[in-house]
Amino acid sequence: MITYVMGDIGEAKLKYILFRILGSVGREDLMELFYTAAKELIVNSTKAAIKRIIFGELKLNIQNLQDYEEGMKFFKSSLNERKFPAYKKQMRESGLFVKITCIYKKDKINLEIRNNFPLLPIEAERVKEKFINAKKYDNLFEFFMEHGDSTEGAGMGITMVEILLSQSGFDRRLLSIYSSERKKETVARVEVHLSGIPKSSETHEQLFVE
Repeated sequence: MITYVMGDIGEAKLKYILFRILGSVGREDLMELFYTAAKELIVNSTKAAIKRIIFGELKLNIQNLQDYEEGMKFFKSSLNERKFPAYKKQMRESGLFVKITCIYKKDKINLEIRNNFPLLPIEAERVKEKFINAKKYDNLFEFFMEHGDSTEGAGMGITMVEILLSQSGFDRRLLSIYSSERKKETVARVEVHLSGIPKSSETHEQLFVE
């Protein structure tokens, strides 16, 4: 399933696809986990695409650290999810998209949210920080108590997905992000084993960059 900016019809389609896949293996109980995780990661991926469009509009070099910091000030202050639809046409024209894949095979369900561009080095560092920061929270109440209303751009997606995994009885490190300059893609993956696979080791990497 490919989306540019997901609206109500896209969300209904996503919900239907996930329900059919989970229903086929008798795991409808995982619907909240997969649907919420997909929505959070899709928002993150959409933001990353729109960020690149905005930098182009501002004529800033996203690879330049000074330009990046200047552009991010504007990006964070001006963009919220309500403004996403305004960028749908530009995403399509720029060839930027978000691809959602959910596959069941051999007692394992893989949810993948893919951008067709790699992470910038500074973005990879931020993702690494978000993975570390997410480990501080056992539930969303703790997260909201610390961040208040300033959750926009505060690593909410990664934190929420990790907490959902943990509260569903899975290892929170089953969320990972892969970025490849060679393949020109970034993939956020939630990989859930249905047969009680042992938890990952404490040193299990969640960010892979090549």
